[in-house]
Amino acid sequence: MNRGSATALAAALLCLGFGVSNLAVAQQGNFGSAAEAMPMLEKKFDAAVEQYHLAAREFVKGNPEPYKMVWSHRDDVTVGNPFGPFVRGWQQVAPTLERAASLYRDGEFAGWERIAKYVTPELAYLVEVDRLKAKIGGSAEFTPVALRATSVFRLEDNAWKLVHRHADPITAPRPAESVIQK
Repeated sequence: MNRGSATALAAALLCLGFGVSNLAVAQQGNFGSAAEAMPMLEKKFDAAVEQYHLAAREFVKGNPEPYKMVWSHRDDVTVGNPFGPFVRGWQQVAPTLERAASLYRDGEFAGWERIAKYVTPELAYLVEVDRLKAKIGGSAEFTPVALRATSVFRLEDNAWKLVHRHADPITAPRPAESVIQK
């Protein structure tokens, strides 16, 4: 088998669901390198990010269900959002997401400002600024919101799942005294 057809076979194995964990087996058989498989992996990650952003659009309308589906449901997931402390494990993350979504109404995203993206065969992350407007809490008025957010994804059962998200409203420089708790 020549190198070009071996690379195509490795890519096909990824598409057919053999997953990245079997990439090493393909490499041992000279089916191409991990570097050659990365474009396919990045495309799959980009598609997952698109689904994540679609789910976020529902989240700021008060609907947490699509957003919960992009998350891993394992015990090691973590979330830290602007409405509360960090929590760990799906049993704590799920109600935290439900509570946060309940604080938004009629929200609309203006977009996501991508700061960084990095993808490996097992983990990937995004650093973004989320820009939206929504009715928050008991307010009847739309409020513009900008959140700096870090999102970490893991490849699980051949699908990218969110395993960590941290978001807060710090999007501009602040004085040193802003970190002092009173």
